Amino acid sequence: MLKTLFDILSGLRMTVLGGVFLAASLVILLGDISVPLDPAWLTIFICGFPLVYLALYRVFFECRITSALLISIAMFACIYIGELFAAGEVVFIMAIGAILEERTIEKAQKGIKELINLMPLQGRKLTIHGETTHEEMVDVEQIRYGDLLRILPGETVPVDGTIRVGNTSIDQSAMTGEFLPVDKTVGDDVFSGTINRFGAIDIEATKIGEDSSLQKLISMVQEAENSKAPMQRIVDKWAAWLVPIAMIIAVGAYAITSDIVRAVTVLVVFCPCALALATPTSIMAAIGQATKQGVLIKSGEALEKMGKVDRIAFDKTGTLTHGTLAVSDIISFLPEKTPHDLLQFAASMEALSEHPLGKALVAHAKEKNVSLSKAGGFIMTPGRGISASVDGTAALIGNIGYLQDSGVHVDEKAAAVLKNPRMQGKAVILIALDGVCAGTVAFSDTLRAGSQDMVTKLHDMGAGVVLLTGDHEQTANYFSRQAGIDLVYSELLPAQKVEHIKVLQQKGHVVCMVGDGVNDAPALKIADVGVAMGSMGSDIAIDAADIALMGDDIAKIPYLKRLSDATVITIKFNITLSMAINFVAISMSVMGLLNPITGALVHNAGSVLVVLNAARLYERKLMTSAA
Repeated sequence: MLKTLFDILSGLRMTVLGGVFLAASLVILLGDISVPLDPAWLTIFICGFPLVYLALYRVFFECRITSALLISIAMFACIYIGELFAAGEVVFIMAIGAILEERTIEKAQKGIKELINLMPLQGRKLTIHGETTHEEMVDVEQIRYGDLLRILPGETVPVDGTIRVGNTSIDQSAMTGEFLPVDKTVGDDVFSGTINRFGAIDIEATKIGEDSSLQKLISMVQEAENSKAPMQRIVDKWAAWLVPIAMIIAVGAYAITSDIVRAVTVLVVFCPCALALATPTSIMAAIGQATKQGVLIKSGEALEKMGKVDRIAFDKTGTLTHGTLAVSDIISFLPEKTPHDLLQFAASMEALSEHPLGKALVAHAKEKNVSLSKAGGFIMTPGRGISASVDGTAALIGNIGYLQDSGVHVDEKAAAVLKNPRMQGKAVILIALDGVCAGTVAFSDTLRAGSQDMVTKLHDMGAGVVLLTGDHEQTANYFSRQAGIDLVYSELLPAQKVEHIKVLQQKGHVVCMVGDGVNDAPALKIADVGVAMGSMGSDIAIDAADIALMGDDIAKIPYLKRLSDATVITIKFNITLSMAINFVAISMSVMGLLNPITGALVHNAGSVLVVLNAARLYERKLMTSAA
């Protein structure tokens, strides 16, 4: 019953209603109007009941003394001497402070649910009897270690396993963040939650249930989520000292002066309302400032910690880079064939393909206004390449193994030409015309503009930068050199990214992780501060992070550190200001210069000053290092 009433009276709507009644009480008080019931009683009930309930619950069930107890004592003391407006004012201000703080530390909890939705529910189990193979759909829970499973194009891999039959390309973006499907053949491992894009494959289950990669991913996010406690208010940390000190001063004032009004006034002005507002109002102003810059900050705790960060770890694909493919080079090995000719042949064939490289190549041809021919006899070998006839020419496109297996000789000169694009982290395909290796097309991701300048600024601010990526070593090294990042860890699964962050934390570093994909969610959670790319990043990554860059502008990372520093300075100033006002007001109360009404007004003025100073943070110019 009491808990239900607490829930009903708590919250913004009822607090606003309490404020309306308190304003009416002030009008009646100043106008000396006679009314049968002072509206302050309604404010006391609406805003005071949740406070008293909370204070008693914490004392009796949690054995904790908090600011709620001191405010409750002051409220009852004001009621005792008939100062109803003062009683309503102190509980109303505290209710406002509680709402502001709750809004700043509220975090989204949808990420784990969406991650769980990635879990496949069924698998295609194979049972072999002699020369007969029986195929049936079974629940994932029924799959056992060593079972043979068939995965058709477009299906999700139900458990971790090793390919026993077939070739394919697997979309592993959920696990590694790589935007390109990875070619797989017999003996290669596949992971649960990844998607089979092209060929049918048979796999042997190697990790099931809680041991599967996706389930471990979910478990890591849950563990990291549970390990982060909400920010504790400074005023509550000090409440164990404030309550007895306030009571001693109030009792002392009464013992010396025999004036109960002075004692009650001490309790009123001692209430740490301005102190309670110091942190949440500054946090809200900073969050508003960040929102104007396209940065969504989910919690005050993350904002405060960002200023202490001394190591920032970046994912590559979709974070440092745009995560989109583009044709970067077309190189002809034959004098009679120009790059334009090769593009026409390749695009004409790839127009029939669904592969991401093929789509990028066709898009490039359209951009260059290349006219496409009709391709006949189109054959796709999943994970290897395609063949077709274009204008009477037998053409092949694929990797070096595909061309060699098709009887095409790739000489040393051609192989040498391939090395440079690969060293630059580019994806490379070969083109053969009538059995002759004719040229190559390279595809590349592109570094985000300003990445190098951003890394330089972070170094100047004393923050070390680390690259944690699931991409191959050559690709990772190429882009890290472009961005100016010296410390690089490549070919990482989600669990390995988490381990690298834990190692940094164990060395005493405060770590920020910046990422965009599902695979980054555990690292974003385990880091002291997680920053997600908001526009193209997955919803799960955004929900897992503390901060989201809605414009995908990583140049905002140095801005976040400056904003955090400014916020912490503002909070400390507000705390100092509120305590100074309280000290002066307590002294004046003991001397009899203030009564509960004027004390409440002075107390209220202190709260207003704190709020106004916090509001200045909203207009600060912090986007440039000179700010």
